[in-house]
Amino acid sequence: MDFAFSEQQDELRAGVRTVLDAECTPEALRTFAMADEAARAELAAGRWAVLAELGAPALVVPEAAGGLGLSDVDLVCVLEEAGRACLPETLLETAALAAPTLAALLPDPTAAAALDALVRDDAVVAVGGLDVTATGITSPTDVRPDGMLRTPRVSGVRDAAILLLACRDDDSGWQLHAVPASSCTAEPTPALSTARDLSTVHWPLSSETLLAYGVAAEAAATLLAERAAAGSAALLVGLAERMLTITAHYAKERHQFGKPIGSFQAVKHHLANARVALEFARPAVYRAAWSLATAQPTLSHDASMAKAMASDAAELAARVALQVHGAIGYTWECDLHFFLKETWALSRAWGDAATHRRLVLAHTLAS
Repeated sequence: MDFAFSEQQDELRAGVRTVLDAECTPEALRTFAMADEAARAELAAGRWAVLAELGAPALVVPEAAGGLGLSDVDLVCVLEEAGRACLPETLLETAALAAPTLAALLPDPTAAAALDALVRDDAVVAVGGLDVTATGITSPTDVRPDGMLRTPRVSGVRDAAILLLACRDDDSGWQLHAVPASSCTAEPTPALSTARDLSTVHWPLSSETLLAYGVAAEAAATLLAERAAAGSAALLVGLAERMLTITAHYAKERHQFGKPIGSFQAVKHHLANARVALEFARPAVYRAAWSLATAQPTLSHDASMAKAMASDAAELAARVALQVHGAIGYTWECDLHFFLKETWALSRAWGDAATHRRLVLAHTLAS
């Protein structure tokens, strides 16, 4: 059996890398971080237009709905490259979470309208209202005294036209809504990385925005959480790859005692350990993508395994990269700090490594 990516998938990866190498350079990240909100929105819109031209946001949307009709195995290549570039735009939320969730709920008219905006108008979709815990998914959404719902830690609100939000109460169970951004009030949440756009959102509960409720909504929310774990794991693999590449290059250039520091055994061993962890995590991420694409019964286990291993590998790569660079590694002038901060933030998003290890254990004991 051939487990390698197809020629077309390799070409897709190469094409996305070429575009991101041009559009999302470290200098572009620095410009984005220093910009005000209006300038950030303009920069993000420009990059998003390029990604939309490639078809990345609608990659896994069926052709009948205007998408490319590709699978999660194709998408994992794109997400890995987005991680490698430390892309600030919410490709994960729009392409890997919202697009397939909305497509699965067709022909519901609310889902159809939201998906049409994503495909034809290049709309960005924010996602929130789900927390991953060791006992399963919960919703942090609560009801305010004025009757509005409040959802913290919604990802991607800054540029979003639509918000995909979940809520749950003991009486009616889960609900999933596609809410226009114009109906919401957002309060930006300070984040470690400028590439992580988080907000607390106040939004009205309405039957017009309802996508699913009860058992159907719970199933959709569960799959959404599994997609988030697998997708963020792919981003972390890309981040780890880039940090090790940057660090290996630095170890060749930096000299001590008349020799490149990369020639010292201690440095080589640290980098080798981080590389081994990455190469063990990568197949787990690809397995999770395949499980998504083929609706495997082990999907929950595979997604949690991918997130746990990718988080551990990326955090080890970040630690080694910073140790090899020394104090310069977290300065503004050093490109490495963009990737460090995104790694530290993303490794804790959608459940950290410890949470997903507990979920893997639970799945194993239940099987």
